[in-house]
Amino acid sequence: MTMIHTYLTFNGNCREAMTFYKECLGGELSLQTIGESPMSVDIPAFMKPFILHSSLTKGPLVLTGSDMVPEMGLRAGNTVSLFLNCNSETEARMFYKKLSKNGTATQPLENTFWGALFGTLTDQFGYHWLINFEGNSRQ
Repeated sequence: MTMIHTYLTFNGNCREAMTFYKECLGGELSLQTIGESPMSVDIPAFMKPFILHSSLTKGPLVLTGSDMVPEMGLRAGNTVSLFLNCNSETEARMFYKKLSKNGTATQPLENTFWGALFGTLTDQFGYHWLINFEGNSRQ
């Protein structure tokens, strides 16, 4: 089933916030640091303990987050993204194309080291979308 999840962006306190949300909401929390990822070789040492991706799941409730702050920094409008988890590569490409019309394709859809097809865009209304298809095994 295609779903939209809330994706929160933090400025170094993702672990603290997501742990707090787990205490409040319950569920299973998974955290991946930048240092645990293949991208860590290109990242300054002080950033290695920062959270690359976190997910709090309790049944249909999914709250995701990261410390990966855009170059322009955090500001109103870029601290929450819409994470669209798609059913197929075709669906992901279709949604990406439609949502980026008259907007900005910030990261093209591409195969990732975690095995997903993933890309980001800002729609014509200024909302940030993360398009993801987990079933993509090509890398």
